[in-house]
Amino acid sequence: MFKTKTKVLHYPRLDTVLMVESKIKNLESYPTKTQLWRNLPKKVMFQTLGLILKYLQESNKIYITKEGLIMWISADTEKRRKLLEESVPHV
Repeated sequence: MFKTKTKVLHYPRLDTVLMVESKIKNLESYPTKTQLWRNLPKKVMFQTLGLILKYLQESNKIYITKEGLIMWISADTEKRRKLLEESVPHV
């Protein structure tokens, strides 16, 4: 699935991954990692949140902008289309 080079102290439980996923999906604006971490319904280690975000990004459910904003793109094809139109192609 994905490889991490740093030592992981705590792997997230499924309910934690689903909680983060749901929070990102239902937000009106795009949060940064720190804003998301502070607004989660239950506390999560910052490193664990990073691991969850990495998983969601690699499974094409979220996109993290250059500014660090987290965008839900999995099922919202209109958002995905707009994001791809505005993005700079990789050379």
